[in-house]
Amino acid sequence: MNSYGLLAGKTGVIFGALNESSIAWAIAEAALREGARFALSNAPVARRLGSLDKLAEASGSPVIWADATKDGDLQTLFEQVKMHYGQIDFIVHAIGMGVNVRKRVPYEKLNYDWYAKTLDISAVSLHRIVHHSLETGAMRHGGSILTITYIGAQRSFSHYSEMGDAKALLESIVRTWGSRLGKYGIRINAISQSPTRTTAGQGISGFDAMYEFGNQMSPLGNADAASCGDYAVTLLSDLTRMVTMQTLYHDGGFSSMGIASEFVQPLMEKLKG
Repeated sequence: MNSYGLLAGKTGVIFGALNESSIAWAIAEAALREGARFALSNAPVARRLGSLDKLAEASGSPVIWADATKDGDLQTLFEQVKMHYGQIDFIVHAIGMGVNVRKRVPYEKLNYDWYAKTLDISAVSLHRIVHHSLETGAMRHGGSILTITYIGAQRSFSHYSEMGDAKALLESIVRTWGSRLGKYGIRINAISQSPTRTTAGQGISGFDAMYEFGNQMSPLGNADAASCGDYAVTLLSDLTRMVTMQTLYHDGGFSSMGIASEFVQPLMEKLKG
């Protein structure tokens, strides 16, 4: 992919990169290619679970470890970001974890403490991040904020379970914050991404079936992490300066499909038999 300099001179923070399969990692690589400088952040536990230092070294980025569910951590993070870059132009929120999903607890029998933690990590963290970016004066007027969601926010996917609720809340936060950020010229959007083979995705029971279903239903097939990175930089750039409060589907056409011939044909053959 050629560089078009879409983010030349821009600075930001990218939350959620864990390893090379992470969507946040792909967004960071695309942002770097387009001329951006940025800080990287993840929860302190990611120090031993991932390889964020590798991305930091390759991109020349500082790593600021912070738990996005803790106000103190986020306030400190944005103060440090201001020391590195002054005000920033963009924020990428690619954070999510379904605690009940990981522990194979069915939706009908959720552990509500874990459920609350899922919502806090996967959705409320975006609210906190936006709040502290404004409170500390770190976010420049005219900037862009981006998060990652999934169509499970709008439709029921049995194995997606509590994460569907978390993504629905996340998309609501995008809309509600967006109506308030406009006075600062700041826009906020969500990319609704195809099922993607990430560490987080692999933690969902039945993920392989979800992935294959999406791939067969989508006219273009599933969108991968690299193409999501390419799409993300357009939403961080000035080219989309009038786009805000949107959930934008990056899913190979899945969101507009009813049913695909790949699924109809076997059914027709069965009925004929």
